[in-house]
Amino acid sequence: MSEKKIMLGNEAIARGAYEAGVKVSSAYPGTPSTEISENIVKYPEVYAEWAPNEKVAMEVAIGASISGVRAMASMKMVGVNVASDPLYTAAYIGANGGLVIVAADDPGLYSSQNEQDSRCVARVAQVPVLEPSDSQEAKDFTKLAFEYSEKYDTPVMIRTTTRLAHSQGPVTLEPREEIPDKPYERNVAKNVMMPAQAKARHIHVENRLKKMAEDACGFEINKAVYKDAKIGVITSGIPYTYVAEALPNASVLKLGLIHPLPRRLIEEFASKVETLYIFEELEPLIEEQVKSWGIKCIGKELFTLQGEYSANMLRERVLGEKLDIAAPAKVPARPPILCPGCPHRSTYSVLKKLKIHGAGDIGCYTLGAVAPLDVIDTTVCMGASISTLHGMEKAKGKDYIKNWVALIGDSTFLHTGVNSLMNMVYNQSSGTVLILDNSTTGMTGHQDHAATGKMLNGKETKAISLYHLCKAIGVEHVYEVDAFDIDKLEELVKRETARDDTSVIIVCAPCALMKSQATKAKCIAIPEKCKKCGMCLVPGCPALTKNEDGTVKIDDTMCNGCGLCMKRCKFDAIERVD
Repeated sequence: MSEKKIMLGNEAIARGAYEAGVKVSSAYPGTPSTEISENIVKYPEVYAEWAPNEKVAMEVAIGASISGVRAMASMKMVGVNVASDPLYTAAYIGANGGLVIVAADDPGLYSSQNEQDSRCVARVAQVPVLEPSDSQEAKDFTKLAFEYSEKYDTPVMIRTTTRLAHSQGPVTLEPREEIPDKPYERNVAKNVMMPAQAKARHIHVENRLKKMAEDACGFEINKAVYKDAKIGVITSGIPYTYVAEALPNASVLKLGLIHPLPRRLIEEFASKVETLYIFEELEPLIEEQVKSWGIKCIGKELFTLQGEYSANMLRERVLGEKLDIAAPAKVPARPPILCPGCPHRSTYSVLKKLKIHGAGDIGCYTLGAVAPLDVIDTTVCMGASISTLHGMEKAKGKDYIKNWVALIGDSTFLHTGVNSLMNMVYNQSSGTVLILDNSTTGMTGHQDHAATGKMLNGKETKAISLYHLCKAIGVEHVYEVDAFDIDKLEELVKRETARDDTSVIIVCAPCALMKSQATKAKCIAIPEKCKKCGMCLVPGCPALTKNEDGTVKIDDTMCNGCGLCMKRCKFDAIERVD
């Protein structure tokens, strides 16, 4: 009897890769894709790693595929942007061992800076896309992706979303396939993408997509179920589950392969229904192609381009049902804030005091943009803080950025900040960069990186020294300082922002939520000494509140004894105790 297990969508993808005989997995953590690698590393038959960024992860997988083994690279959708350079060329090279890229999109913007659709990237890159709708399909489609990759000589993308990645469902477990390594043969025409070879391979890419589109009309993962012919729906992925719930009597064409589309199958389905709807989240990828074939259908004129869909949306907009949905309870807003004891809060308290503007980056520290910290002025993408500051200096001159710094985390610095810092040195910038080194990839849940000294499997390795890396790049003025040594940090920031040269301040203190940071002390308030000045409240630590008489009180269930409030108090009204 087959074993069944409840699995997250991400866990199921990892299981599918394991069962498919994958030997190499590379990724950079990014919500909602992170758990794929955290689960695949549990299988000793698979080599799994954290790469410095998604481009590197993609290139690692390409190299493994060329050598003849099945390989996978996993990332969130903005990571696909970073990996697009090798991905586009990999489409021309094809695959020796099966090559799969998992792209986790984020409709609704739960953890991302934009709401993009990776299917569009795959279409331009001419890479086939599979989209599962539940955990079982997440596992099954992953296995199928490797089969398609080898059969059609192509990388294959599995497109998932936050809802699927972090939802649970039953999955039937099967044994691992031991896939023999494909022999490697030197083939310059296939593997070396110079213009002459690329021209020939482009013809191959077009032909394989035509062949796959024709074959897809018979793929089992593209299923047409005919019921009431008055309403027909073409859909895929998570939106299919909403269709099944809201329109149980409608005829449905559920697509598992969403690029290339099975035109003949779609034309046949459309001819058998009265009104055809295309129900897909984000971009009208399917809709635009279907309409270009002269097929009448309803899509984005009825359904939004933004955010997640729902069964209620279908009931309301297709069936015209007026839903009696209770208004949400009026509760106080609870915006996200930095945790008690977060070293970033200490850093920002110094920058705010000095009225410094921050060019920000992607990480927990982006929360420095909101009250009460109000330090971060810009956030674009991974590694952009340093380049943004450099651009400001070149646009407005050295004096303009005397009250600016670039802020970037340790993991993000290694991801794409290194190149930006090289650019500052090479082009003689005068900006100051603060690397907020909390010894982890904090925002995605404490993953290791190249400077932590541990690999994905927990094995100890060489730790990149951020200090020596900055020195090697050519930064003459590099300093390390404890994030909670606010006097020293203030001195450094004043001095370095006034300097007409590139400088780096590495602000060090571990993330307060790491297991190694078990609370060893608490801060307590002494009301009789409190002058009610509020200086301890300025950094906005959630452990501190006011009593009715205006004195400060500290919630000892939240305080982790970082001492920031104590250092800001000039009247000894706060002390730290074991």
